[in-house]
Amino acid sequence: MIGEDRPIAGKTYFTPALFAFLRELKDNNTREWFDAHKARYECVAKAPMLDFIDDVGPLLRRISPQLLADSRASGGSMLRIHRDVRFAKDKSPYKTALAAQFRHQACSKDIDAPGLYLHLEPDQIMIGGGLYHPRGESLYKVRCAIATKPELWQRIIEEPRLSERFAQSGDKLRRPPTGFAVTTPLIEEVKRKDFVALAALDEATVCGADFLAEFERHARMLAPLLAYLSRAIGLAW
Repeated sequence: MIGEDRPIAGKTYFTPALFAFLRELKDNNTREWFDAHKARYECVAKAPMLDFIDDVGPLLRRISPQLLADSRASGGSMLRIHRDVRFAKDKSPYKTALAAQFRHQACSKDIDAPGLYLHLEPDQIMIGGGLYHPRGESLYKVRCAIATKPELWQRIIEEPRLSERFAQSGDKLRRPPTGFAVTTPLIEEVKRKDFVALAALDEATVCGADFLAEFERHARMLAPLLAYLSRAIGLAW
């Protein structure tokens, strides 16, 4: 556990063994293979991620007391390795990525809220943040905020530290949403169904001794976007 006043320096969480495991899992995505390699998963994937989540918590609280880092093995910030295959054509039982999400504490089944996301997958490593697939009322509030004060949204997404490192991502409507005209300011932004920014990383960075500090640096770049989205929905930041 790190102290509230300073981050841990020079601590390695993830190693090339994690990405070797994920590559092999992709080629052997069966319960039989996973059960035979479960101890390996626990050692190179689950334990390091829970350790990272535990250590990143105090750093996130310095960015915003609303961001949660929950290092419980089940039901916390680390996402399940098991896929929900109930309605999927692909019945592969396991995800081929290790991931964690750091949610706004108001986020629940009934409330949409922004957060941070870490995705570790061979050839697809990323840090992201924002609001993914918000439902009706929250989506409408963000769209209204953008349309009412377009210069503020533009200042957020065009801020060099964000725009030069992150790319906006997510789905968008083909036509203006109900209640918004074609002439609405920043209508292409208003059409968005997701308000998310993503930055790519490489294995060397993730496996380096300074990854905790690197994650914090990226989280701080995303903080103005998360603050804007929180306030647009009516949540504290």
